[in-house]
Amino acid sequence: MKHFEKFGVMIDCSRNAVPNLQALKRFIEILAKMGYNCVMLYTEDTYEIPSEPFFGYKRGKYTIEELREIDDYADSLGVEMIPCIQTLAHVNALMRWERFRKLRDCNDILLAGDERTYALIDAMFDSLSKSLRSRKIHIGMDEAHMVGLGKYLDRNGYHNRHEILLAHLNRVCEIARQYGYEPMMWNDMFFRLDLDGDYYVPKDKIGTYHISKEVCDKVPSDLSGVYWDYYNTDATVYDAMMSLSDELSPNRVWFAGGAWCWGGFTPHNRYSIRRNEVAIPACIRNGVKNAILTMWGDDGGETPIFAVLPALMHAAAMAEGMTEDEMKAKFLEITGVSYDDMIALDLPNYIYGEEYGTGSSNYSKNRLYNDPFLGIVDKNNDKPVDPKIFAEYAKRFYANAEKYPEFGYLFKTQATLCDILTEKFDLGIRTRELYEKGDKEGLRALAEGDYTLFCEKWEAFYTAFRYQWETVNKTYGFEMQDMRLGGLLVRVKNCKRRLLDFADGKLDGIAELEEAVLPHDGGNAGQWHHAYSAASIAMNYISM
Repeated sequence: MKHFEKFGVMIDCSRNAVPNLQALKRFIEILAKMGYNCVMLYTEDTYEIPSEPFFGYKRGKYTIEELREIDDYADSLGVEMIPCIQTLAHVNALMRWERFRKLRDCNDILLAGDERTYALIDAMFDSLSKSLRSRKIHIGMDEAHMVGLGKYLDRNGYHNRHEILLAHLNRVCEIARQYGYEPMMWNDMFFRLDLDGDYYVPKDKIGTYHISKEVCDKVPSDLSGVYWDYYNTDATVYDAMMSLSDELSPNRVWFAGGAWCWGGFTPHNRYSIRRNEVAIPACIRNGVKNAILTMWGDDGGETPIFAVLPALMHAAAMAEGMTEDEMKAKFLEITGVSYDDMIALDLPNYIYGEEYGTGSSNYSKNRLYNDPFLGIVDKNNDKPVDPKIFAEYAKRFYANAEKYPEFGYLFKTQATLCDILTEKFDLGIRTRELYEKGDKEGLRALAEGDYTLFCEKWEAFYTAFRYQWETVNKTYGFEMQDMRLGGLLVRVKNCKRRLLDFADGKLDGIAELEEAVLPHDGGNAGQWHHAYSAASIAMNYISM
């Protein structure tokens, strides 16, 4: 890349969706043609540690042999595969097994200062050193909000949490060096421990806030700090954070932006581009020579990695200094798909029309799962939505599914999603309106009409989505989609039954429809467990 030494992508392999080898190789091939020269596989527990059979158990983890095969293929294309793991927080999947609960501080955080923790981390490095040839390694350590406040506190009393973090970091780096690794880490915790849990420096503190010299002096000199930002559109924030990151890790700063494929079934290419077109020039301006685009899989890994190729092409074009026409021509040459057609995969979230932005809202997902009786997110539309818009989008997607055979499954999934949303988007609103009018015959017609249509269209969406998953990912993790989508179908059928019983006079009323709907204020309304129900989805008490 013209302006970067390392310009890469980080693929989340820890949110149930673990890309299979065939898809991963094809993806790396495309990335290499775009100009990317490194890839990180974000694996919290989805890689093999031979001495720890419960590490990644039933999660579709990569074996040492699989990682070697991927590494050899990537190397043949000039792409460095850099391990990207967690050595402090974000190891919640481990905590379901008794073997690892003994290493728990609190929540999803490993117990700093415990020798058993460092034995596990040593085993991580040992396995990865045999799997991937790179001697760079990302050790994670982001969002460890409660570090030192669980079992660590019980054992040791309260300690300065910067000191806990630094002691743990230095110990992990010491182990990494034994394997010849140059470590890097997400650098947010250095800021969060100073800024009441916040990461990005408030605008009124830009120019005056600095992390203390005492802390900076204790950061290992061979550690690269990774400043991550998938949200800001203000160049002054990027400039300030890159400068402060350089104070922590002089001349060793990496930047991580986002290619938003997380949170729902539908990508956020446009949202990503609007942020990266500020972030990448900031990297160039501030002399940051290494950058990655993260592809997280929050809430189930439902969006496939190929769906954000437009955002990745746009970032590569900015890093290389291409014009828009050059970028689109190269995208077509590499993928065989029109850039404009593929970026249209974003549209199911554009519920007010293609000309309106949506932020990172997952309207398509939260309306799919929104319960027709409970209506958790029914009050959260800014203005009325014409469900016919989904039929228009579906028509475009079906045409492109035929037009582009290799990636037809991407368009087919979005087409069937739009089909099902034509009935489902405001189904609960229409149900409640008829109920409040006392219109039993209207409810009967709705139950026999759109409720039945939803159940018929559910099958087409489920089949398309399952095919998409099995094309791109290992089969592990889809059991959660079976439960979610299967549960949705059963719930809608049950609501239909109760509506018909009410219309027939078998029920005096429907309790959920008697209770008023309030605006959703719980945050993350796009996530399944926030949109579906106010009930407890799961109770998981884990002793410390």
